[in-house]
Amino acid sequence: MKNLFYVALIGLMLLCQVSCEKDEGTVDNRLGKIAGIVTDANGDPIPGIQITLSGIKEEDMSTTSGDDGRYIFENVTYKTHALTFSKDGWLTVSLTVTADKFDESGMANADMEMIKASARIIGKVTDAKNDGGPLSGVKVTIGVAGTVTTGEDGTYEIRNLVEDDYTVTFTKDNYVTVVQQVSSSDFVDEVVTVNVQMGGEELLRGLTAADLQKAEKWYYNEYRGGRNADDYPHWDWACNYMSTLDFRGAWQEQNEGTTLQIRNNGDEQKNPADLDVFDSFVFGSKLITNENRILSLRLRTHNADESAPAYFGVQVVDLSAEQPKAEKVGETRTYGSGDYTDFDFDLSAYVGKEVIIAIGIYRQTTGDYWKQLVLRAIRFADRKVEGWGWLPGTEVIDGWKLSRETVLSTMPHTKKKFTGISPVGGNRDEYVTAYRAWRGVAHVAAEWMFMPLKKDPEVFPSEGYLIKTRGDAEVNTTVPEAYLYAKFPIASGDNRLTLSTRNFGSNYTYFKLTAIEDDGTVTHLAPVSNTADEAEAAENGCWRFKHGDGGKDNPEGYALFNYDLSQFNGSNVTLALGIYKGETNRDENKLVLHNIELK
Repeated sequence: MKNLFYVALIGLMLLCQVSCEKDEGTVDNRLGKIAGIVTDANGDPIPGIQITLSGIKEEDMSTTSGDDGRYIFENVTYKTHALTFSKDGWLTVSLTVTADKFDESGMANADMEMIKASARIIGKVTDAKNDGGPLSGVKVTIGVAGTVTTGEDGTYEIRNLVEDDYTVTFTKDNYVTVVQQVSSSDFVDEVVTVNVQMGGEELLRGLTAADLQKAEKWYYNEYRGGRNADDYPHWDWACNYMSTLDFRGAWQEQNEGTTLQIRNNGDEQKNPADLDVFDSFVFGSKLITNENRILSLRLRTHNADESAPAYFGVQVVDLSAEQPKAEKVGETRTYGSGDYTDFDFDLSAYVGKEVIIAIGIYRQTTGDYWKQLVLRAIRFADRKVEGWGWLPGTEVIDGWKLSRETVLSTMPHTKKKFTGISPVGGNRDEYVTAYRAWRGVAHVAAEWMFMPLKKDPEVFPSEGYLIKTRGDAEVNTTVPEAYLYAKFPIASGDNRLTLSTRNFGSNYTYFKLTAIEDDGTVTHLAPVSNTADEAEAAENGCWRFKHGDGGKDNPEGYALFNYDLSQFNGSNVTLALGIYKGETNRDENKLVLHNIELK
């Protein structure tokens, strides 16, 4: 009986094997149809769309959508096929049709909704090795959205785009790769122009003089990083925006600070040791004055100790020099400890100049070499800055922690319009993506300096960036609970400021716009008009208001406060916008920053 069972089992296995082999060798010769309709976002048909059907080891088939947006492919094998839809002025898209999409009648439906995409990135690439002549054969790519090559005249055009953020990369053999950022706000009449020069000498890793001419400005004298609230609220995560700066190489925001890291993944371990060229760095353009000539770094390290420290330093590029080059400030420094400490670098040689400042970490050894330099603060003053306190100096207004030296050495802003709406949300554990998104929209927290004297902000509400008071604070209309400041050149055509704002609840919000001139003169400004539901002058130059309307999808609902700055025409003026605890209550009183605009 047992033997008979085994014979039957073996027979069944052989039958299964033959059957499986037959199935695997069977060719499905059925032919079907793929059809669909191409429409826009409103559901209207789009004629003239070029549709290409591709299959593995099969010749491509093409057709065009008709006036009703419909198309059809006949005699299509029951296999996996790719459909590509393209037309000038529309975003090229694809979809996949697999064999199981064919129904019993042999029809596979493949409708497509297309996105209008008539934006373009255009420009010209010139050759620094050939007296600025046109450079042909440069590969210009924005990733999956498009890749083109420059022609004989050096020009290029990437078409059929939506107005969005793009990273544009220019590559050519024997030339330093150039990377440029384009934001949605850069498009004018659906076009943005990006001209670059290649072939220049690399001054910082991956950056030539032409690249550094476009460096972001470090307007302020303090940048804080990390999540830990070592001295709340000054060092709280919601107040620390170092990660909005321009970092290159490997870096990461951590609880302890913003870390510059050695590139050490895969083939990067073969990178040669180099104590002259940064492996990873952060950089910006900074005007050096007598008041901010000492650069202090508050830092610690990871994966380093006294016997195997991290190597780091500061380099300066003076683009006004006849032959610009990266110059070390002092000697290469080393540190290997989990304890915070402060290092200072003397920039006195550059007083009176706007130069490129780069702070970076060096690869000291090739191979598996992993170090992290944790930056907690980048600070500029007329002396070394140590510890967790505010920048030193003589206060412009008692209690504001804003020194005359800081006001004098703050750089005038080049932008005129700022938003408080964050394109991406976040929280304490995941905010870096959101903070980085501020870079493309001129977010007020990234473009103005935030001073949290008593209270942290609300960073990501949909109504805007909120600065607020404590709930149980004492009344004080001379020292704000928190404020932001930025310096602007005031002139005819740029001497009107409009604040778009709202508040919450039944309590008044007390706020004040203060102008501080370089000589220390302080003027508290009153709005010349406003559209708030309720608004009136209050103590010590404050204004108080109630207005509960306005939101991301209701921009017309906000209250507008308009200020006349013409008395400062011809001067650089630091403007400070603060919130005050103007009355006794147990609530947090909030000022929503939706937009700030000079015009």
